[in-house]
Amino acid sequence: MIASKLTKKDIVQTVSAGSGTSHADVMVLVQGVLDCIIRALENGKTVELRNFGVFEIQIRQARIGRNPNKPSVPIQIPKQAVVKFKAGKSLREKLKKIRYS
Repeated sequence: MIASKLTKKDIVQTVSAGSGTSHADVMVLVQGVLDCIIRALENGKTVELRNFGVFEIQIRQARIGRNPNKPSVPIQIPKQAVVKFKAGKSLREKLKKIRYS
């Protein structure tokens, strides 16, 4: 069964319990890692975490879309940057073993 979500708080609690480090210290470290990833992406860098995956910026071109509430009215969707994630080899192998119910 696949759990619905994992939050930053869950990560902090798990790491804190496993390492014997205080929640506050782990929260500072986790937030520091996330801030570092965000800054790298903001600066156009690719973030590669071995055995986990790669985060990279992808530019979506401007396009014409449809408003679901008024499908007859086209809307302009602007060019925008989005984050793309590609799972690493180890993660892909582990995901293949997931059982779906």
